[in-house]
Amino acid sequence: MHRLGVLLSSGMSPSRPTLPSDPEELRAFAAALQAELHAKDLMIEKLKAQLAVLKRARFGRSSEKLDRDIEQLELMIGDMEETEAERRSRADATPAPSSAKLDRKALTPPNGRHPLPDHLPREVVRHEPAAACPACGATAFSRIGEDEREVLEYVPAYFKVVVHVRPKHSCRACETIRQAPLPSLPIERGRPGPALLAHVAISKYGDHLPLYRQSDIYARAGVDLDRSTLADWIGQLGFILEPLTAKIAHHVRAGPAVHADDTPVPVLDPGRGKTKTGRLWVVVRDERPWGSKAPPAAAYLYSPDRKGEHAETLLGPCRGFLHADGYAGFNTLYAPDPKTQIPRLTEVACWAHARRKIYDVHLATASPAAKQALERIAELFQIEADIRGRPPAERLATRQLETIPRLKALKTFLDGTLAKISAKSSLAGAIRYATSRWDALARFTADGRLEMSNNAAERAIRPLALGRKNYLFAGSDKGGERAAILYTLITTAKLNGLDPEAYLADVIGRIGDYPASRIDDLLPWRWTTPDKQQQAA
Repeated sequence: MHRLGVLLSSGMSPSRPTLPSDPEELRAFAAALQAELHAKDLMIEKLKAQLAVLKRARFGRSSEKLDRDIEQLELMIGDMEETEAERRSRADATPAPSSAKLDRKALTPPNGRHPLPDHLPREVVRHEPAAACPACGATAFSRIGEDEREVLEYVPAYFKVVVHVRPKHSCRACETIRQAPLPSLPIERGRPGPALLAHVAISKYGDHLPLYRQSDIYARAGVDLDRSTLADWIGQLGFILEPLTAKIAHHVRAGPAVHADDTPVPVLDPGRGKTKTGRLWVVVRDERPWGSKAPPAAAYLYSPDRKGEHAETLLGPCRGFLHADGYAGFNTLYAPDPKTQIPRLTEVACWAHARRKIYDVHLATASPAAKQALERIAELFQIEADIRGRPPAERLATRQLETIPRLKALKTFLDGTLAKISAKSSLAGAIRYATSRWDALARFTADGRLEMSNNAAERAIRPLALGRKNYLFAGSDKGGERAAILYTLITTAKLNGLDPEAYLADVIGRIGDYPASRIDDLLPWRWTTPDKQQQAA
């Protein structure tokens, strides 16, 4: 149990503290103890919440429901931390009675502050002491050093007007008039600059901030940007950037092994006066887990429904392996070609999906068999974590040595469990999901380029789950198509370690006048920052 430091007198036994005799001091002492107990209760709840997250991570459950759970836990933890910070501030501002003074330094946990980032600009504010010595009044001093304390500050974003001035010159010899050409603007209507357009796009698709909320925020800065104006800009951006996203999609589909997933999005159907459900699909190429230097990228596609023909549009040009869930619309892609009898794509099933079904049963029933299955699957994921980034041959060798024996043991365990339980139980259904597609689940053990899960696609889909809560694709399916274009650029920029807003701002400013034959230079993995562009020039 935590000691109360200087609260206990030097000659006092820890089990029998000397209490204040004055009633006021005793009440203050009791209030301080009560606050400390409350802080401990908050810490316990915080640790419980963190433990819940870790338990889910241990079994690797991954789903949108888990994302919502984690969001709620993060909100709860944040609220607890705010409450504790307020308690400490109040305690620090209230002088404690001398005989009941708490050792707050001992009671306050280390804050674990990280050094402030080196790349941030520094503004030095000097605090010189009074000109005269406070002790004797002398004015001559010898400098013996100085102290520094860094404080992180925020400078709110601001608007500015860029005035393009083009002087006219007349030749004195022949009176020819010359004038520099007017720089082209990405969008003439409203005359927004590239950085403003990028900010509006990132705020909507990256930060999930609807246009009407952005309009309110800009109004606080004294700038009237109507929602319809912002919508007009976003619509034109989709047209301007579409050629670049087509290049990204071509690169993604050329990969030997890709990941695909989809998620529902709400679409306003004006003819029916209600919303319908469209789909946003994603196909991801990310070869970093097996050490490839190919740039990672993600391409999105919108469709008004989930018919199999859209899977064909998304993945038809692909050849090789497809990591995906058990969606039946992909089956035609796995079917042998009538002429060559070779399938265009070979299915690689996702262990995260199989594990999730077993996890849900364990969560609902606390089944010992489900728990054991989860622990066995966790061992497989740990092996994958250990070989991430290794060359394909090394990954394959490790899997043959460590993974395949565990997979065989897991299959034997699942078959044995299935024989003992009711065929109609939820656990039986979860087990059959895995055993019915066992060959596809085990396929990653035969090729070092393959992954055990489809998490690459799920990570690319996850931001859409939050975004769809904050805006509705209104009027037609065009809104979904624009979202696919912007998500393609934003996600691919992030995958390549770029600040998507800085990337978009530069690309939007250049793409209008950029030669079509060199548009590949603007792809995220080839793009360089403006300062490096100037150095190269």
